[in-house]
Amino acid sequence: MTGTFTFVPMNEASARAITEWRYQPPYDIYNLQADEDVEEAVAYLLDPQNAFYTIHGRMVEREGERLLAYCSFGRDAQVSGGDYSQAALDIGLGVRPDLTGQGYGLTFVTAVLDFARRQFSPTAFRVTIAAFNERAQRVWQKAGFRQTHTFRREYDGRPFVVLSREA
Repeated sequence: MTGTFTFVPMNEASARAITEWRYQPPYDIYNLQADEDVEEAVAYLLDPQNAFYTIHGRMVEREGERLLAYCSFGRDAQVSGGDYSQAALDIGLGVRPDLTGQGYGLTFVTAVLDFARRQFSPTAFRVTIAAFNERAQRVWQKAGFRQTHTFRREYDGRPFVVLSREA
């Protein structure tokens, strides 16, 4: 990856592109499901209360800036059933499917943390990750996060892990 990342509040074109991203199993739980409404998903991504930002950059020198990932801050990054009583900025991160598993994770996480420090001035950071997603857990741990607790999501019992660190 070359250059730096640009963070931009989510716009409609990016929101629509993200709804079309398709991950391979077992990561396909992050895909927009067939029974979900695309317009509803786009509206959710565009809602300023959900604090979604797109991450643009270049993968190779001769390429223009492209949508590489997105992130969210606050309530959107929380999962029902988790304990969010401690003060921290919750972070969500989604990377374009063709860029996952390529060794870019820590680069994205570091950029998101730097952006979050400048934008929100938090005292602590927190991420909630599906328990099966050990790849994501390892990346956040490399960035200094430590597991604080595990829980099961309220509506389906899927296990999740919460990790945090000081800002």
